[in-house]
Amino acid sequence: MPEGHTIHRAARDHRQIFANQVLKISSPQGRFADGANIINENFCINVEAFGKHLLYHFKNNKTLNIHLGLFGRIRKHKLPLSEPKGAVRVRLVGKTHVVDINGPTICRVLETPDALLLMKKIGPDLLRPDAKPELAYKKISASKAPIGRLIMDQSVMAGVGNIYRSEILWRQAVHPQTPGRELSQNTFDRLWADAKYLLELGVKHNEIITVDKAKPSKTKYRERVNIFGKDKCPKCKGEISQFKIGTRRAFACETCQPVPPNIS
Repeated sequence: MPEGHTIHRAARDHRQIFANQVLKISSPQGRFADGANIINENFCINVEAFGKHLLYHFKNNKTLNIHLGLFGRIRKHKLPLSEPKGAVRVRLVGKTHVVDINGPTICRVLETPDALLLMKKIGPDLLRPDAKPELAYKKISASKAPIGRLIMDQSVMAGVGNIYRSEILWRQAVHPQTPGRELSQNTFDRLWADAKYLLELGVKHNEIITVDKAKPSKTKYRERVNIFGKDKCPKCKGEISQFKIGTRRAFACETCQPVPPNIS
C-alpha cells in the first residue's frame, strides 16, 4: 500500500497539471462509467491529499475520491493519448497530461458535504499544514493499544505506512509494542516531528528515505531504510526482530528499542 508521501506527491503533481481547467474523465475499464459521467467535462478547482485519500474537487460540488489500497497504481504521461495499460478504472485528461488510475480500492464521486465528512474522520495528516498533532496524542495517550498499531491507524494520525512505522519507531528508540498510554508528551512530539520530516523527504524525492546521509539506492523500489526487512541493526549490530502487528510485518531492534515491561 502506498504510504502518505506517495499520495501527497501525486496531489502536488496533479494539482499542477489539472487545477483550474476542465477535465475529460472516462473509465476505459467500464467499472466507473457512471461516476465518470457525473464529473466529465467539469472544471477542476483543486487536487489535494488527506491521509491516503486523493481528492479531486470540481466546480459542480462533486469530489472524485481515490484510495489506492494495496494494489492501486497511478500513471501520468503527457499528451497525446495512448492506449490504456491494463484495467484503467478512471482516466483524467487535461490540457497537457493524462492520468490513468488502475485498481484503486476506492474510486467514487462524493458530494461536497460527504467529502468534508470523510476528512473529519481521518486523523491529523502529518503532511498538511492544518494538522493538529494534539488530537493524535489525545487518542494515543488514552489507548492501551501498541504504538505500532496506533501510528498506522489513519483515524489516529494519517500518512504513516508499514515501512515508515518500523523506521520511525527505531529512530526514536520506541518499541512498536509499547502501549500508547505509556508514551510521554515529549516522546510523542519527537515521533511526530521525525515522521513529518521523513514524509516530507519522501515527497521531495518520491521515495522512502529514512537513513541519514544515505547514498542513492539501486534497489527496485529505491528505498533507503535502516531496519525494515533487515537482519542486523545498523547502530548496535544486533539482531532485528520481526513480528506481526495485525496482519502487517513490523521490525524492531530490541537492544536499541527495549521491550516494555509486562509485554511477552
